Amino acid sequence: MRFTLCLILAAFLGIQPALAEDPAGDPVDQLSQLLPNTTIDGFGPTPIPGLFEVTAGDQIFYFSPTGHLVFGEIWTKDGRSLTAERREQVIAEKIKRLPLQKSLTIGNGPHQVIEFTDPDCPFCRKVDAFFANRSDVTRHVFFYPIAGLHPKAAPKARYILCSDDRERAMREVYAGAWDSEALPPLANGCQETLLDEHLQLGGMLGVRGTPTIWVDGTAIKGADLAAIAALLDQPSKQ
Repeated sequence: MRFTLCLILAAFLGIQPALAEDPAGDPVDQLSQLLPNTTIDGFGPTPIPGLFEVTAGDQIFYFSPTGHLVFGEIWTKDGRSLTAERREQVIAEKIKRLPLQKSLTIGNGPHQVIEFTDPDCPFCRKVDAFFANRSDVTRHVFFYPIAGLHPKAAPKARYILCSDDRERAMREVYAGAWDSEALPPLANGCQETLLDEHLQLGGMLGVRGTPTIWVDGTAIKGADLAAIAALLDQPSKQ
């Protein structure tokens, strides 16, 4: 099968003479020389001879032992993005390792839902109202307030996480109860760092906006209620 490499950005880096003179050397060692401060999570071959796939955090890029880094996507001749498919696989593995005990868990239905949500995002509130009417889901809610868009969202997320009854507090916030009033003081001994952990987990998964949702492991972009309902109408994967 022929493959086309779509280059969004290619960085042609200067390489050490030893690297150039030994193209048959260990490519992992060569990459480490080029990117000594980058944590490499995965490294493997691609269908293109001499080009290796690199995963680092939420990024996938490519490396050639000639000293080149390529940031872009590999497409097949029939229009499949191998990069996108691989990215979904990487994220799916990370989702399996999410510490769900750190989430706000709501419900006990057979369908497993993971949400990254912003308390002041209108689309997130729309999704919350949708799930509130479903009894067939277990929701694992992580808060991901986007300060640039919703400067009051982070305090609301902390209020929810610091409440004795987090589910009730979330209902209040997402119903708009504190949109025009000052939030109550946080509960004594509250671990405010939990929100920071939620933000770090969202960054690990490459969350860029809210709502970001997975239903039984399938990603949903935005508040696509029809797509969510279609997945929930299928048998659960439990």
